[in-house]
Amino acid sequence: MHAPSYLRAVLLLATLSSGLFAQSTRDQEREAPEVRGLILKGVKHVDVQELLKSMSTQSSKCRSLLLRPFCLASHSPTFEDKHYLDRAELRRDVLRIRLIYWKRGYRETQVDTTVERTGPKQVRVTFNIHENEPTIIRKLTLTYDSTLISDRTRDRLMLLRVNDPVDLVMLDSMRILFQNQFWDIGYGDAVVDTSLVVNDSARLADVAFTMTPNRRTTVGTVTIVGTNRVNQSTVRKSLTFKSGDIFRQSDVLDSQRNLYESNLFRLAAIFVPPQPDSVKNVTIDVTEAPLHEVRYGPGLNNIDFGQFQAHYTSYNMLGGARRLDVDGTIGNLFASSLQGRGFFRDVNADVGDQRVEPYLQPTYNASIDFRQPAFLQRPKDAFGVGGFAHRAINPGVFIDRGYGGQATFTRTLTTRAPVSLNYRYERNRVEAGDVYFCVNYGVCDTLTIRTLRGTQSLSPLTLTGFVDRSDQPFSPTKGYVARVDIEHASSLTASDYRYNRVFLDAAIYGHRSRTKQVYSAHLRAGFVRALSGGTDNGAIHPRKRFYAGGANSVRGFGESQLGPRILTIDGDTTVFNASTTIPGAAGSCGLTLEAIKYCNPNAPSIQAAKFTPQPLGGTSLLEGGVEYRVPLPLGQTFRNFVGAIFIDAGIVGRGQIRGVQTLSAITHGTTAITPGFGIRYQSPVGPIRVDFGINPNRAEDLSVVTAVRDSTGQVHIVALPTARRFSHGGGFHRLVLHFSIGEAY
Repeated sequence: MHAPSYLRAVLLLATLSSGLFAQSTRDQEREAPEVRGLILKGVKHVDVQELLKSMSTQSSKCRSLLLRPFCLASHSPTFEDKHYLDRAELRRDVLRIRLIYWKRGYRETQVDTTVERTGPKQVRVTFNIHENEPTIIRKLTLTYDSTLISDRTRDRLMLLRVNDPVDLVMLDSMRILFQNQFWDIGYGDAVVDTSLVVNDSARLADVAFTMTPNRRTTVGTVTIVGTNRVNQSTVRKSLTFKSGDIFRQSDVLDSQRNLYESNLFRLAAIFVPPQPDSVKNVTIDVTEAPLHEVRYGPGLNNIDFGQFQAHYTSYNMLGGARRLDVDGTIGNLFASSLQGRGFFRDVNADVGDQRVEPYLQPTYNASIDFRQPAFLQRPKDAFGVGGFAHRAINPGVFIDRGYGGQATFTRTLTTRAPVSLNYRYERNRVEAGDVYFCVNYGVCDTLTIRTLRGTQSLSPLTLTGFVDRSDQPFSPTKGYVARVDIEHASSLTASDYRYNRVFLDAAIYGHRSRTKQVYSAHLRAGFVRALSGGTDNGAIHPRKRFYAGGANSVRGFGESQLGPRILTIDGDTTVFNASTTIPGAAGSCGLTLEAIKYCNPNAPSIQAAKFTPQPLGGTSLLEGGVEYRVPLPLGQTFRNFVGAIFIDAGIVGRGQIRGVQTLSAITHGTTAITPGFGIRYQSPVGPIRVDFGINPNRAEDLSVVTAVRDSTGQVHIVALPTARRFSHGGGFHRLVLHFSIGEAY
């Protein structure tokens, strides 16, 4: 009977003690001054962020970048994380800083601190760091079997060289790299010993590595634990090793990656219990994830009206980690009732005198994909098939319908280096006006346009090779990435559009680890050639042409705006009147098929905003760029901000424009070099990037195309006889803003 009273007394005492402790902590914080500034001076050879992460002393800072405006107006704890000065921890921070420098080879570093009062109970703390001279590696000796490790491999793994500081962190990383290299060639029990002899007075050190491979290791029994709904044979199919194989690190990593990429497991650990024998028994410990995923939901916007989207994934359909994905989106719902009301688009105004009913019907996009990993019992092979259908509209411009299927075979040659062979068959029909085909397909003669309005097949066979040797997926700092596509479409692939296409995209990265400076270079090249004999009459589909300009291309231009372009203007615009007649012309400008040829697109009465530059794309592309990224010295509050400067260049070669002779002048190769600068914010989802490209402001003479109806109501494409002088604009108009997530390359 007394137990409950006793427990109540203990709980009451604990509550009072907790309250008294919290009150005592708050009292100490009120007595200690708040740290309103933290400065580290003299830091040159060590990462500032590494020092800050090791220190207890911190400055009060805003809780979030989004709250920054509130923090500027108020230092309330609601908006800021408060930090107070602890002099005992301040003394320990001096030791922590010296320890980090000692590990980095600067063994005589001295640290002084100053505490300045900046206001009532507010201080600014400064760490004055004197790095002094480092201890240098005088001799670096490596003893190893040269038949197992080549000179090239040795040089690649050498993180330290003679005359470098004795960086103990890099020294240990170098030891692990050599040990993993032995493991990757089958010597999982290799031992790499290091010895370090330091002459403190001379600040010199001798480093020696002794590498003993021991016996070659093989895989013994493979034990799988943690499976419940997933069959153990499914796990074994994901492994790139089996009993009796050479035990290699790359196989362990590839197998673990396969298990995670199957989405069948929340956790997948591969470990080898300590074993003196060269035969290694391997344990696969997995934690299963849900085998099905369903997402659905409605949407509403002013362009697509009502929408509904659904997604379903089965991660283990029919067993064996076979994956089924089903996606469906339907839009343009309730368009008849909502269009023209409130903020919703007025479809009637967009369509003009065309029939509005087809543009009010629902749009849809549906796809189903099935993927078979470990195809034909080979863990490095995969096979997938799928089907798709869509109906898309742009009121007054086009109605695009299509359906088809695809099949893909993928073989992983080595880690992050797959090769794929893909065949995609698509039946497509585009209902649009003549101007749409002239601008987007480069076909301006009526006969060919009539052919293209029918149902056409676009069915390429594509061979794709990809290799990724970068260190990070979102913001690489070292390594390289390369991709090449070789594409063919002809009667052999049942395609009406017939062409050969090659495309290369590659980037390389380098960095300075201590200062976090990153250098990168990018190359993109390609060409496409139409083949004769197709019902497309040699036209190249807009998807298969090359475009330059945009956030991930030549950043001094807007999206796809570098290359062959044409200006379009509405044929019924009121700017075409008698005052726009070409000087010296025998007739007067008018909005008829006979008179519009006398209209002058350079007349002052025609506003530049009336013209829309349309990219035509080209048949060849050569594009490159270099970029330099460095953390901005804005203090701890803005430590996630990175600045960048870059230079982009590109040339888009001749496009194929036929049917209107005056368009031939715009098909010459267009070249540009554009510098620029930007800022990145390193967010958890990747770098949020803001770039400003500087446009060269080169004026171009662009042909002008419009559409005019004759007396029978038939629409005709007309190219004005005079080109219009077009430029990007001067001053701040030359700055082209790009906002995106992820690095440009």
